[in-house]
Amino acid sequence: MVTLRINAERLRADIEALASIGRSPAGGISRTSFGPADALAREWYLARCAEAGLTVDVDGLGNMVVRAPSDTGRPAPVCSGSHIDTVPNGGRLDGALGSLAALEALRRISETGIELAHPVRALVFSDEEGNYGHLLGSAGLRHGYGRKQLEELSGRDGDRLVDALVAAGYDLDEATRTRVEAGSIHAFVELHIEQGPIMEERGTEIGVVTSIVGLAGARVEFIGSADHAGTTPLTRRKDALLAASEFLQLLPGIAHDISEAAVVTCGMISVDPASQNVVPGVAHLTLDFRDPDWDRLQQLAAAFEQAARDVARRRGLHASWRPDSMVEPVPLHPEVRAAIAAAADGLGLSRMDIPSGAGHDSQNMAWLAPTAMIFVPSINGKSHCPEEDTSWHDIENGANALLATLLALATEEAPVTGPPLVAIAG
Repeated sequence: MVTLRINAERLRADIEALASIGRSPAGGISRTSFGPADALAREWYLARCAEAGLTVDVDGLGNMVVRAPSDTGRPAPVCSGSHIDTVPNGGRLDGALGSLAALEALRRISETGIELAHPVRALVFSDEEGNYGHLLGSAGLRHGYGRKQLEELSGRDGDRLVDALVAAGYDLDEATRTRVEAGSIHAFVELHIEQGPIMEERGTEIGVVTSIVGLAGARVEFIGSADHAGTTPLTRRKDALLAASEFLQLLPGIAHDISEAAVVTCGMISVDPASQNVVPGVAHLTLDFRDPDWDRLQQLAAAFEQAARDVARRRGLHASWRPDSMVEPVPLHPEVRAAIAAAADGLGLSRMDIPSGAGHDSQNMAWLAPTAMIFVPSINGKSHCPEEDTSWHDIENGANALLATLLALATEEAPVTGPPLVAIAG
């Protein structure tokens, strides 16, 4: 295997520079897809690519594909990347580490002029954090979106995706032509922080991810009656917020009855009208629920919807349930995982097999190409918050493991013979 290391100082400078874009007053980073901070981050990223003499293609959903000028697309490329959008007041490494480490790996390969059997490309996916839809950009690569589907997607602030795309300068017709064919990518590898405490607790340097949890969600509304807070007796009220509160208290028990591995979260609640002296007429909730088993994930969705309707009926209200798209749990490819393990061993790094309880673009890419992920430890297991962090030593280890894996896959020292998940699943 070719001995090559990333430029750690350059990668660190990139991470720190990107972390300064979208810094929020609360101390975290807010880069919602297609918003102003996201646009600045994209401009900054494109400038780094131009400095390195790399070319960038941007599709109609904003996914960025970075390649060397010599990359003709044949044979099929080995790809790596992640995302640069964040949750509100999030951390500096979720997505950013994988995106920038992939760019750094491509820069180092281009600088050295190593001859490869497969070209290497860096990818940045749009809206991984799901403001408009679960893993939006990579889902566009996997199955694409029709115009009607795009028009139905809206963000956490109620804005429509199509309006955000047009405002950001994207062509809506192009946004419906993002799908790529399964098998057109040789292999895909994503570097990411663990976002949990396991690796740090065990003192392990590299996580070889075995599988990725399934993702689902819904937007729930309880519709009652807005009435005067002083003159409407408690026995006559149709309080939407109280119905929502009863519903939320039921969710953990429902989830546990279906699966001990399931989790469910309500991260957003709003009422209408929002006034101290008015009984809430409408309560809006957003749910996120996850499970490593596809059948159980669907059972969770059905059970939660039924619970919402039961609560509404008992209280004389109406409940609406608008599901988000579901993203299946996926196993990651054994041969790409083996390449990661070999890279870690070659670098003298400790490793462990570990499942991912967070969703990632890799679970869409697994339907297009043999795919696997590399984890590095998260300090105190913190993520999606300003305290999210990983030591620079672990970042460098992860980036070097990524580079070694990409080189092995691209030089066929770690040949991939198995099909992508779509072929396995039929």
